Amino acid sequence: MNAEDSGTTVLIHDPTLRDGQHAVRHQLSAAALRGYAEAADAAGIPVVEVGHGNGLGASSLQVGRAAVGDDLMLSTVREALRHSKMGVFLLPGWGTSDDLRKALAHGADIVRIGVHCTETSLAERHLGFLRDAGAEAHCVLMMSHMATPAELADHAARAVGYGARAVGIMDSSGHFLPHDVGERIGAIVAAVGTGVPVIFHGHDNLGMAVANSVAAAEAGATIIDGCARGFGAGAGNTQLEVLVPVLERMGFATGIDLYGLLDAAEFAERELMPAPPVTGSLSIVSGLAGVFSGFKHQVLEEAGRAGVDPRDVFFELGRRQAIAGQEDLIVDVVAELAARTGETAA
Repeated sequence: MNAEDSGTTVLIHDPTLRDGQHAVRHQLSAAALRGYAEAADAAGIPVVEVGHGNGLGASSLQVGRAAVGDDLMLSTVREALRHSKMGVFLLPGWGTSDDLRKALAHGADIVRIGVHCTETSLAERHLGFLRDAGAEAHCVLMMSHMATPAELADHAARAVGYGARAVGIMDSSGHFLPHDVGERIGAIVAAVGTGVPVIFHGHDNLGMAVANSVAAAEAGATIIDGCARGFGAGAGNTQLEVLVPVLERMGFATGIDLYGLLDAAEFAERELMPAPPVTGSLSIVSGLAGVFSGFKHQVLEEAGRAGVDPRDVFFELGRRQAIAGQEDLIVDVVAELAARTGETAA
């Protein structure tokens, strides 16, 4: 696709206040949420997503209790957004239809349902509920490196049939290279037709998030995600204030004010995060292994207690095709690796 010839518009979706929560164990304060939402709104970012890192209803001992409950998060950000739309995210099994009702009552404009890439049927009930409620529902296929382009295209088409108005993929472990993304986005665009927007959400484990996002836009994706300073688990998400000017230079229109965007990124670095994410050793390993970056903190804790190399834990989790929500598997893997180490030493 030649963006300069087509005048293609890319809708930027900003999950800094949701996906970024993973990096700070879901501890963003109401004041931080409000401050960033106001800055993003001033920059003209079209969609600002908010919530616990794992979405509506996910605050728990298993994946972390949020400092701020869903109701306060939603009301705070809704009040701060004068122009931008408010997005929310839900993982079936964590969130329920009651959580969706509350989100809609708080003025959520866009609801994303996330499912494992080959389990789209899990989204059917929630997408149907949102369709009947007249809400704008999207569906994203997570851990998308675990499926072929044809499989992803098939599941994306199913999601549209269930009521999704936009569909796409998350490179949840930052495993893809640009040609991987191009093949998958191209297959999905062909399967759902030009009337259905296609989404791409990248992670930066291998330093490829911006390049992968560009490849997605060139292959026909029209909704691209990015977070301020790349805020997110492990190596973080696609860095929004880099992504937008790169897309603009290529001829894709975003409608976002550059100075406002840079101001929002400065606020995020100063007020939301201890430090911007970096592509560290464990992030590289999790990207190569194809394992969700959100496992990082627990892997480090469990491996440290057991005297096990956390890199070995990630590669073993990759061999077992672990997915988000299977945090209990980390304990099992660490115990087995520790037992093997003990047997070798003996």
